[in-house]
Amino acid sequence: MSGLNLIQGLFPRDYLRPTIDFILNTQTAQGEIPWFVGGHSDPWDHTEAAMALSIMGEHAAAEHAYRWLASKQLPDGSWWRAYRDGEPYNPDRRESNYVAYIATGVWHHYLITQNRDFLREFFSVVDKAMAFVLSLQGDAGEIDWAVDNNGMPKGDALVTGCSSIYKSLECACHIASALGIDRDHWVLARENLGHALRHSPERFDRTWESKSRYSMDWFYPVLAGVITGSSALARLDSRWDEFVEVGLGCRCEKQEPWVTVAESSELTMALLAAGDRARAAEVFSWLSQWRDSDGAWWTGYQLVEDVLWPDEKPTWTAGAVVMAADALTNYSKAASLFTRVVEPGVVAKLHAR
Repeated sequence: MSGLNLIQGLFPRDYLRPTIDFILNTQTAQGEIPWFVGGHSDPWDHTEAAMALSIMGEHAAAEHAYRWLASKQLPDGSWWRAYRDGEPYNPDRRESNYVAYIATGVWHHYLITQNRDFLREFFSVVDKAMAFVLSLQGDAGEIDWAVDNNGMPKGDALVTGCSSIYKSLECACHIASALGIDRDHWVLARENLGHALRHSPERFDRTWESKSRYSMDWFYPVLAGVITGSSALARLDSRWDEFVEVGLGCRCEKQEPWVTVAESSELTMALLAAGDRARAAEVFSWLSQWRDSDGAWWTGYQLVEDVLWPDEKPTWTAGAVVMAADALTNYSKAASLFTRVVEPGVVAKLHAR
């Protein structure tokens, strides 16, 4: 099967239209975007799917999704890790990177729409979310991955989760700057988190086996802008053969014969962030074989058993594909969000009135 080779300026809008229709058809009347019809949602993946809607011009549906999420925010600024039909689903914990991601989604939507009323509406949501997240930051800069159902911190930190929070803090700082609101402590918190991720590996995976076997631990620090420039490219080169299956995609775990579409899409954006456009386009070109006839995308492919696995086509996988296509073609005004770091404060002069 021939791959989908994308170049700047040629966004495959018609090709991805069924993908967006799949997300829209899965979204509930209340605005929730579950993984699939009848399934559960979670704050991070819900936001990932909403970002795809923004890219494709479905702004009302995206804002409906964000308003649903805002309606479920708890008094302390957090969300439960999962919901089903609008209600908490197995509410045993609240995860910090899930909570922080609202800032990324809100800033992404604003970059595309330039809707300052939307930004003003959601500042309080982002403000409360960041207060919760930063209450879990340790003295060395790392941020605890979750609290239990009683609000007690779990007592450890994740490289992938903290990298995602690092990008969300960048976005939160931009939101505050654009509105002329002082949140300098967010800038400092981001700096401390970045320092921990770059220089204090002992602050992560303290109470469990190292998560370095997961590809996200490998490329997320690049995707989130923690590691940039030549160091980013060197990091991706260092474990390329462990995680990348040529012609198929990126493994989720190095020891498991399983490539996944979402990780491959995110790796595409990480490669762009590292300045390796050729490999980014190549990785993305392998993914069209995992697209179903309805425009949705299978989670992944099991190499040994030669089967699509699991038997799921999640909305967040579809969202990741759209975001990678956007980044490759530089289509939307948010196309470079994950491929370029804009340090907090830089946007203030552009957006403040």
